[in-house]
Amino acid sequence: MIAELSIIPIGHGVSISPELARVIKIIDQSGISYKVNPMGTVLEGDWDRVMGLVKTCHHEVFKNSERVYTIITIDDRKGKTDRIHGKVASLEAKVGKPLS
Repeated sequence: MIAELSIIPIGHGVSISPELARVIKIIDQSGISYKVNPMGTVLEGDWDRVMGLVKTCHHEVFKNSERVYTIITIDDRKGKTDRIHGKVASLEAKVGKPLS
């Protein structure tokens, strides 16, 4: 499965990058495939590992926040792997050029 994760600590002012940097370090050390984008992070792996990582990340931000807003979008497809790259490659092939 792939899942896009966005975690928003509430009450930390305008910049939340210090909080999110802690989350990315956890994701990076997890061994799960991921890709950071400007609005969140895409994770790829089996259900239990991905959802366990989502829970760990949410709780990490919650340690220093009174409120945390977490958004998870899941795309689960049987028999497919490396979808983080494969979905983009499929679009690029159909468009006929690399996408930014």
